[in-house]
Amino acid sequence: MRFTILSLFPEFYDSPLSCALMGKAREQGIVDFNLVNPRDFALNKHKSVDDRPYGGGPGMVMALDPLARALKSIETPGRMLLLSPRGRRLTQSFARELSAEPNLTILCGRYEGIDERLLQLFPIELVSAGDFVLSGGEAASLCLIESVARLLPGFMGKEESGDEESFSHGLLEYPHYTRPETYEGLTVPDILLGGDHAKVRSWRREQSLLQTLARRPEILADAPLTPQDRTFLAEKPRTHLARNLHLALVHGPVLNKFGHTVTVSLTNLDLHDIARISRTYGLAGFFAVTPLEDQQALAATLLGHWTAGAGGKGNPDRAEALGMVRVTATLQDAIAQVRDSSGQDPLVLATSARPDGAVTPQGVRQSLGERPVLLVLGTGSGLAPEALALTHGQISPVRPFGGYNHLSVRAAAAILTDRILGDIF
Repeated sequence: MRFTILSLFPEFYDSPLSCALMGKAREQGIVDFNLVNPRDFALNKHKSVDDRPYGGGPGMVMALDPLARALKSIETPGRMLLLSPRGRRLTQSFARELSAEPNLTILCGRYEGIDERLLQLFPIELVSAGDFVLSGGEAASLCLIESVARLLPGFMGKEESGDEESFSHGLLEYPHYTRPETYEGLTVPDILLGGDHAKVRSWRREQSLLQTLARRPEILADAPLTPQDRTFLAEKPRTHLARNLHLALVHGPVLNKFGHTVTVSLTNLDLHDIARISRTYGLAGFFAVTPLEDQQALAATLLGHWTAGAGGKGNPDRAEALGMVRVTATLQDAIAQVRDSSGQDPLVLATSARPDGAVTPQGVRQSLGERPVLLVLGTGSGLAPEALALTHGQISPVRPFGGYNHLSVRAAAAILTDRILGDIF
């Protein structure tokens, strides 16, 4: 494979492309590199390749003409890639896709970026190496080059080496051990010392699953899992993130469609479905909040039927879910119960269909790693001001930029819970 690299600093690549496996692959003709400096194509006296941006602002922009001339000079550019935070994320599957190409051209930006018209003149694909900012594309290009090159036949020496590494099968890699068997009291797992290759393969697969579950659970949703894998994972404890999330469905005080503060009736369907959502995702609990004694009595009757009564005997799965429901008279009572059970003051977040929520699902997920979170769902036309006063913020709605935002509270609870936890567990 031939890589053509456009960079204002070709000397940056002298060492990285000449050492270790990359250097050997280059000597063997597995990879070849052509370094092109856009400065060589500048026509002005000072060979400058940047200029001030139209519209003002700090910094400089890479000029269009030298880059265009440099690209036109390449006889067989293949796919043209520009390192950019706006681009397609560099993943193992993307690297494998690119490894099938005979030629790749990689553009490395500098300064504040390149003239946008270059993307209209050439079929350039944007590629992102990660959600971070660098001074230029050179460092990111090395990640791209190595991830692609190591998939080429002969690069790794042993072809199976590339097949067993992280992400090759959609999972993180299992742990490795070597001599000595014991070091400062730490020992190698016995199963690796027994010589039973089938058991070793099974152990390594399970360890890959556990590593992925613990560190990158979101990628399990796209991993090619076998029925045995799913059974193994289903038996593992729920993540601590799920165990820190509580839901509360407030029936009063809420607003009606006229903006008046009221209390609305609870429904059998809301209790059932949100309880089943809570159980499915392994949440800490679900509170049904109503200040009306007759509604509290109704809830007790419904829950009793499905937990201790005939409904629970006929449907134990439903009983398990509804057993998570706690009925409280006020939102303050629900907050106090979370505090008592966890030993911490919870982060209380409101939900709303109105587009003024600033807390993202990812932000909630991060908070779950530090403290319990009580996600408060409103009925009627939304939470009343006195309920909102008890919260610390508001999560962004399910469709923040849509014109129609009128989901049922059950649907909203399911979608938000899934977005917060962000994985299949």
